[in-house]
Amino acid sequence: MEVPITGFMFHSDGSGPNSNEHQHTLHITSWDGKPVNYHVHPISGDTSYDVGHYHHYAGVTEPAPSGVPHVHHYRLETSFNDQHLHYIRGTTGPAIPLPEGGHYHYFEGVTTVNGRIHHSHRYRGRTGNERA
Repeated sequence: MEVPITGFMFHSDGSGPNSNEHQHTLHITSWDGKPVNYHVHPISGDTSYDVGHYHHYAGVTEPAPSGVPHVHHYRLETSFNDQHLHYIRGTTGPAIPLPEGGHYHYFEGVTTVNGRIHHSHRYRGRTGNERA
């Protein structure tokens, strides 16, 4: 089955903080003839306890289209503990509907390596409900 989709492509030339990352992002504006709005999710939690400490993280996912199958990308910075922080970057799993409406996503991964004793932390959880 074919579903008509309209949208636009965003080109990132890699001139930002991650200057070695050239990428294209498709932004869907309609799905099967219906307009598509975008939404985000709150994302927060604590990392695993490693090398005598853990870190907290909190933020929001990148926007994704509402009402269509989708995932969200996220980029966060952890709290500053034990004289260092870590970066968290990843992609959520697919949307999981909530009985009262809306949806959430599972996420998991490993932080960047940092600290006096080089190490990383594991993290995982589920996002909060969608926000416009």
